[in-house]
This record gives sequence, C-alpha cells and structure tokens, in this order.
Amino acid sequence: MIYLKTFNESKNDIDYICRKYLIKNYTINRDGSIDVDGDFNLFHKSLTKLPIRFNYVSGYFDCSHNQLKSLEGSPGWFDCSYNQLITLKFGPEIIKEHINCRNNLLTTLEYCPERVGRYFNCNYNQLWTLKYYPRELHGGILCGNNPLPILIRDNIKHIDIICQEAEDFSIWRRDGTLDERRFKYMMEILKEEGKIK
Repeated sequence: MIYLKTFNESKNDIDYICRKYLIKNYTINRDGSIDVDGDFNLFHKSLTKLPIRFNYVSGYFDCSHNQLKSLEGSPGWFDCSYNQLITLKFGPEIIKEHINCRNNLLTTLEYCPERVGRYFNCNYNQLWTLKYYPRELHGGILCGNNPLPILIRDNIKHIDIICQEAEDFSIWRRDGTLDERRFKYMMEILKEEGKIK
C-alpha cells in the first residue's frame, strides 16, 4: 500500500494515488492536498491511515470499516465508523450533514466538530463523558452503548436537550466527569419549564 510520506509529494505521486483509489474529479492543491467534486468512498480498504490528504470533498466521504487510528488528512462530513479511532483529532470542524463515528474506541468527544448540520452518531464507543458535545447540532446525537454515567444513561431519551443545556448548567467538571448535583438541578429546572417530562 502506498501512502504519501509528506503532503508535498509530486503531482505524479498524487495522480498515482488518486488513480489507485479511483478518485475522480479532483484538484491538486499547492500543499499536496486534494479537493474532490462529488462523493468519495474508501469503504473497507484495510487502511490504517488515509492514503492522501483531503482538503475538501463536496459530497459524502466514507472511510468506514477500516483500521484507521487517526483522521489526519480527512475532509468534511463523513462516515468513519468501524475503525480503531481513539480520538477525533484531525477531523473536520464543520460537518454539513452528519458524522458517523460509531464502533470505534473513543473515550471522549474532544476534537469533535464544532458544528454538525444533522446527526452525530457515536454509539458503541467507550465514551464516559459528553463534555465536548458539538456547540451547534441541528439534528440529534446517538450515543447508546457507551459507559456513560448512570444518570446520563437513565435519561438517554432526553440526551439532546441534556447536551444542549449542559454548558449553561455546568454539569461537566474540568476533567470531564459529571457533577451529579448540578445534573439533578438541571433536570429539575428542565422539568419545571416543561422541556422534559
């Protein structure tokens, strides 16, 4: 398998990698990254890292079902499920549609996108905190089958509102652990305001 050693390889090397992975409608940028017009699929290629640095993909980017340990070189909205990711570092800051990072080894959402246009699926990881929930999420979050605190798991049906209100009520401590007293207070207020039942 050929990988770029640096992101400043020659145009011929980049063209070779693009042909090898059937990347079409691409533009090579000055820094050696590429822009792809349309969808791109790296599904089930036994990759441990991305073969090239993607600056922008206008469509859907699927790198699921690999052995990825890092998202270095990844573009915007995508599916990186069924890998061995322990961090979302190097992932995009803005996702136009949804991000699917289920079935990985994530313990925290640190480095998750700041904005997600639709849904954020982080089911089946090792998450013990949702402290770094996206600042702007227009769909919802799916976070089942994680070792989250019991108070979160018991209220999973309200997870969207919990995550939206968490910062205002400071339910997460600096180290990411749940402040149970603040959490219970937040839930009482949300019930009083009729936001949850």
